[in-house]
Amino acid sequence: MSSPSPAIKALVDDLNIKRKAAYTRKAQETNSTVEQFASTSGCDLIMRTSADEKYQTPGDSWNSSHSSDPVRDSRCP
Repeated sequence: MSSPSPAIKALVDDLNIKRKAAYTRKAQETNSTVEQFASTSGCDLIMRTSADEKYQTPGDSWNSSHSSDPVRDSRCP
């Protein structure tokens, strides 16, 4: 696997900074930690994946959503 170009790395870094800022705001609004809010958001997003949309499992493999429930972290509600 090749390394991403500097432009792609910059886009990913920018997205991650914006995501962290949004999670920080939302965590404060819900009286939770950033980690708790991020984990809950991840659980919710995986449950909303569309058919054949890819998601990363707790074991770091990539799966496609199908009619069965997606593989989620055991800490998900």
